Amino acid sequence: MKIICIGRNYAEHAKELKNDIPEEPLFFLKPDTAILKEKDFYFPNFTNDLHFECEIVVKIDKVGKNIEEKFAHKYYSEITLGIDFTARDLQQKCKEKGLPWEKAKGFDNSAPISSKWIKLDSIDFGKTEFNFFQNGKLKQKGLTSEMIFSIDQIIAYVSKFITLKTGDLIFTGTPSGVGPVQIGDVLTADMNGEHMFEFMVK
Repeated sequence: MKIICIGRNYAEHAKELKNDIPEEPLFFLKPDTAILKEKDFYFPNFTNDLHFECEIVVKIDKVGKNIEEKFAHKYYSEITLGIDFTARDLQQKCKEKGLPWEKAKGFDNSAPISSKWIKLDSIDFGKTEFNFFQNGKLKQKGLTSEMIFSIDQIIAYVSKFITLKTGDLIFTGTPSGVGPVQIGDVLTADMNGEHMFEFMVK
């Protein structure tokens, strides 16, 4: 199982990080050891600037390569919410040196996800919204209608380069509002009004 993460898929998030809006999906990978399911998250000792990025996560149902966009919907049926944790200080240092920054994104437990999955045939995905809260305060609001690239477009694009396998996860990008976390924080999220996860930062 692999984790494919899409960057800059909401225009306002690209702007807040002073990045250009992409003309095609940008993606990077996290290892399977990044997954954390409904457990406490322990703040890593190698960063002083850890940021949350809440995202819709899609689970791939079957193997596919060079998938046409019109058939992409046949390759997934469930979504959930997750956090793409980013060690922003490590990422910045790597960028300044022109180096890869996997260690800032792909470290152990950097991809907490909900244990609850929502069947797409039970919702109107085009009108789906999610909210992320830090200590009860709303920090991020995501609307699927504001995604630059749809799930089908993402699957078609990524599968040109990488074979998708059953159980692979795609983090579809985060809306604006990302920010730092601290030890003691409680991170929660809902989707279409349904509670999805709660993580304590320790």
